[in-house]
Amino acid sequence: MNSSKDKTRILFVCLGNICRSPSAETIFKAIAEKAKIQVEVDSAGTSAWHEGELADSRMRKTAAARGYKITSISRALRGKDFDDFDLIIAMDDNNYDDIRKTARSVEDEGKVYRMRDFFVHKDFDHIPDPYYGGEQGFNMVIDLLEDASEGLVAFLKNRKTI
Repeated sequence: MNSSKDKTRILFVCLGNICRSPSAETIFKAIAEKAKIQVEVDSAGTSAWHEGELADSRMRKTAAARGYKITSISRALRGKDFDDFDLIIAMDDNNYDDIRKTARSVEDEGKVYRMRDFFVHKDFDHIPDPYYGGEQGFNMVIDLLEDASEGLVAFLKNRKTI
């Protein structure tokens, strides 16, 4: 963690930054606030395909029905993100590999995690991309992100006590 700040800075990353990572940003922030964990969160994509766009309208609609308001604007991952964030969390193995290729040092690589690393009750090996699926896929993403966000809160609480 960045010792010069009270807040842990976390960047969530998926491919296009229009479904999974903006949802992770929004859901984790809500769960962290309830747990009284001081964080700053953002999201990015390993591609710039949707740079400047709002999150996918289906993702925003599904999230809104579950009490979350996704407002982030898509952007691409940048090398500077390794300076600005304490943790960079990938939604799947392809994202994880792409992020690690962007890392400039072993220290940068040490900041990279997979969202699946924080599952508490779910047994998935990644957060699936709902882009080409139906409504059920968007709901599944929210379910998985809620579970992993609870685990990430626990991880941060344990990390601060060490």
